[in-house]
Amino acid sequence: MRFYTQEESESWLSGRGRIKPDLIPGVRVERIVYPPNAHRLFFIAHWVATTLTYGQSALLLITEWGIWGSSENWHLYYKLRQTYGDQRLLHEAPGHLFLEYEAEDLASFLEVAMLNGWGGYILTGANYVNAFFSHDEYIDFFGDKNANLTEIREELGPKQPTANGPTRSNS
Repeated sequence: MRFYTQEESESWLSGRGRIKPDLIPGVRVERIVYPPNAHRLFFIAHWVATTLTYGQSALLLITEWGIWGSSENWHLYYKLRQTYGDQRLLHEAPGHLFLEYEAEDLASFLEVAMLNGWGGYILTGANYVNAFFSHDEYIDFFGDKNANLTEIREELGPKQPTANGPTRSNS
């Protein structure tokens, strides 16, 4: 895992000939609202880290913090960050590059960011689907094909009642 400055993060993206997904004209979007129970964020973070990345590297770029100060656990975040040997502050290096085999690490950092009420991007090396998670408690998934968003809708979206009664939601 590596921590990147804003400039290094932008370079990682541009080096792949890409821009942030919400800037792509005509991109398809699937919005998933955070579950009402905070403990369910682990499922979402873990699913994103292990499924959305297709076993490739991913850049977690934090772009929003300090909005909901009373919900931010800076101590937890910095202790987690320091276990990787990085002493910089979030605003100095907001990018978190996770290699193929670091999905569990990505899940942990993403969950902490979501619990802290932060926002940012999950930019995958595979580039089938990318995401923006918001301090307003939702995730927008971006894909150029509706088929790429179907699995997200099925796994993370609200569940519809069946003839046998309500289904259990993953969120």
